[in-house]
Amino acid sequence: MRGTGRRAGLAAVAALGAVLLSACGVRTTSVPVDAGAAPSRMPCEVQGKDVITRSAPESVPVRIYLVCASELAAVQRAVPLAERPGVARVPFAQALLDELQADPSSQEHEAGFTTYVRSPLLVTGARPDDPAGTLRLSTQPEDLPGTALAQIVCTLVENDAGGGSVLRDGSGRVVLGGPGAYRPHAYGCDRRVKADPDAPVPTAEPSSAGPSPS
Repeated sequence: MRGTGRRAGLAAVAALGAVLLSACGVRTTSVPVDAGAAPSRMPCEVQGKDVITRSAPESVPVRIYLVCASELAAVQRAVPLAERPGVARVPFAQALLDELQADPSSQEHEAGFTTYVRSPLLVTGARPDDPAGTLRLSTQPEDLPGTALAQIVCTLVENDAGGGSVLRDGSGRVVLGGPGAYRPHAYGCDRRVKADPDAPVPTAEPSSAGPSPS
């Protein structure tokens, strides 16, 4: 009798709970519900003007990689026409670095973009014994925050399209060195780098040797 009474009591409590939930507008269900991941509040897409010009009206569009939702995503910027690829590789590379060091615009900020590349960061050309295509940064690449290095590498690599391999080496990577005597390395940008910019950027030995023009 005690077991029967206890079961009846539990059933009554369950029924009362269902009534209370119904009164609150919550529908009960016996099937587990997977609502999925919470939607991101960062659109990672700049609304309105596609190309944000920070320089002279005579400019050329470029793709700058910023960070949004823990990944790399490209935004459209512009650099002066005189610094386009194929004209002067070091000034063009510096113009790209300047864009990476600039604060995101109000539209970019609202879309969730930020940058980890901090000023001052300068670039110079190859030394006499450097591999062809080397760019020397004022900070050793290995000493930069991983995400900042990923931004730099992907921006330099992907803005070389149509530029006659001005920034990239023969394997499609960018060869970077620092201010010290350390040998430069070739850095690549692929989907894994963009998806996890905090992970180490893949490196390789430069595919070509000899001095390169600045």
